[in-house]
Amino acid sequence: MKILKMLLWSSLLVAAVPQALAQANSLPSQPHLLVKGEAKQQVVPDQFGINITLRSTDKDPAVARAAAQANATQVLAAFKAQNALKDSIEASALSIAPEYTYTNNAQVFAGTRVARSLSARFGSLEEVRGLLATLKTSEELQVSGITTRFSGEVKIRAELKRRAADQTREAARRLADSYGVRLGGLYTISEVAPSFAYGIQAGTWPSGTEGSALPIPPVDIQAPSPRVTDVVGEYLEAGSLTLSENVYAIFLIAQ
Repeated sequence: MKILKMLLWSSLLVAAVPQALAQANSLPSQPHLLVKGEAKQQVVPDQFGINITLRSTDKDPAVARAAAQANATQVLAAFKAQNALKDSIEASALSIAPEYTYTNNAQVFAGTRVARSLSARFGSLEEVRGLLATLKTSEELQVSGITTRFSGEVKIRAELKRRAADQTREAARRLADSYGVRLGGLYTISEVAPSFAYGIQAGTWPSGTEGSALPIPPVDIQAPSPRVTDVVGEYLEAGSLTLSENVYAIFLIAQ
């Protein structure tokens, strides 16, 4: 019974917080229970994305632009040859800016830098490996990232949210039974954890991600024409992705 009184007193303490802060934290003024539900599932990625960065510098802007365009044409052709997924190929607009170097602490104009990025997704690692086998990294063409994703992620996350919500109901029921109180109605349910005005934070909601990154070791661009596959082939494995959903619910205690 003493524990119950402490629980109710803690809830009443929340009600003493200024109204503006109470509203900002979405906490009710009456006694309540805050519970968290969490659901996770591991999935095997079935899509593999690759990002290519192109950079060319020359004192003649037209020459730099032509070099970047020639590299872009080569990469786009390689994307299609390796069966990039439909509508997954993306190319950014050209970025043009002056490039400077420093000699004896003096800024020296090196030329005009033209840059753009290209990306595409593939349905298998073999297609990505085939693409990498055709590319040669240099100062002008670099592999800037490889990502994985699961095409059914939206459906899986919806199911995880449902399971997490079920957990909050069960956790609230068990907690109420252990204190000998009766649950009232559901006050609020959210994917974001409340941050209490008296300094206790219940955690943070993890942001969604497009996919997990596969590490690309640094490539020495001074080496004589290294192939990307010579460097990253052993690292290119699918692995697995862990999808996670959290739900925070506040239930009122019946008076």
